Amino acid sequence: MPTRAKMDSTEFHRRFEAIANNVEQVIKGKPEVVRLALVALFAEGHVLFEDIPGVGKSMLARAIGRSISAEVGRIQCTPDMLPGDITGSAIYDQRTGTFEFRGGPIFANILLADEVNRATPKTQSALLEAMAERSVTVDGTTHLLPRPFLVLATQNPIELAGTFPLPEAQLDRFLLKLSIGYPDADAEAQILLANGKTPAIDRLKPVTDGDEVTEMIAWASDVTVSEQVSRYIIDLCRATREEQSFQLGASPRASLALLWASRVMAAASGREDVYPDDVKALLYPVMAHRLVLTAEATLRGESVERLLERVVSRVNAPLVGRAQLVGAAG
Repeated sequence: MPTRAKMDSTEFHRRFEAIANNVEQVIKGKPEVVRLALVALFAEGHVLFEDIPGVGKSMLARAIGRSISAEVGRIQCTPDMLPGDITGSAIYDQRTGTFEFRGGPIFANILLADEVNRATPKTQSALLEAMAERSVTVDGTTHLLPRPFLVLATQNPIELAGTFPLPEAQLDRFLLKLSIGYPDADAEAQILLANGKTPAIDRLKPVTDGDEVTEMIAWASDVTVSEQVSRYIIDLCRATREEQSFQLGASPRASLALLWASRVMAAASGREDVYPDDVKALLYPVMAHRLVLTAEATLRGESVERLLERVVSRVNAPLVGRAQLVGAAG
C-alpha cells in the first residue's frame, strides 16, 4: 500500500479539491454547492436542500459517496413511514428464539432523506435525533452510526399539500441549507454530453476512502480560530437577535455551526487559521434557515438575505488574515 502523505493544510486542500473535482464530473456547473456540501461532511454537519425535483440532489449524494468509497443510503419519506423504517428495529429470530437488531437505512455514511417534510413529525424526530446524537437506541441498546456520517435531506418548496413542515427547532439542527437550482445552458449541455450513453455516476471512481476522510475531519477540527474571529462570530449572531425585523435570531448552536463550518472552509483553502472572509462566505447558508422574519418585515417585502447583508455591514470585521494585509497596505 502506498504511504499516505502527512496531513497538513496543503494536503487537506489537495484532498478536498480532488474530491470536489471528482464529484463535479457528475454535478455540472455547481461548484459552490459541491464544496459547501463537502464543508458539511468535514464539519460533521448535515444539509437541508430546499429545491425542485430533478436538479441532481440524489446524484450529489451518490457522487460524494462514490468519491470517498462510502456506503450511500436513501429514504423516500412518506406519511405512513414509521421511525423504525429509518432507524431499524428488533426482529424475532425463530432459530435462536431471541430478538436481533437490524439496522435501517440510516446506518450509512451518506444518507439521502428525500422529501423529509412528507414524513410525520414523529418520524422526522427520529431522523433528527439520530443526526444530533450520531447513534440509535432501540430497546435500551445504543447503536453507534458509522463515521463519516452525512445526511442530505430534501424538501420540495412547490408541492406543499400533505406535508409536515419542519419546525424551527428542527431546522436549527441542519448545519447548512442549500439550493442547487437549474443549471445554466452550458452546464446543461455538459450534463447531456456526460450522460448521453451511460450515466456519469456509473463511471465515477473513488479518490479517497473513509479512513482519509476521518483523518481530514479530525485535522479540520483543530484549525485555529483566533479570539478576534470568535468574537466576530458572536457579534454577528448577537446582531441577528437585536435586529427588530427578525422574530427569531441565531441561537448559540448557530454560533457553533458557523465556527465549525469556518474551520473547514479555511482548511479547504489550504490555511491553518480562520479568516473573517470564511465566516462571511458561510453566513447565509449557515444562518438563513435559522432566522424567522416578523410579520411586519414580511409585509414590507424584507428578505433574510438582505437583512443579513445589513447585519454584516453593521458589525466590524477584525483585521485578521487578508483583511490585516489590506489594512497594513493602506
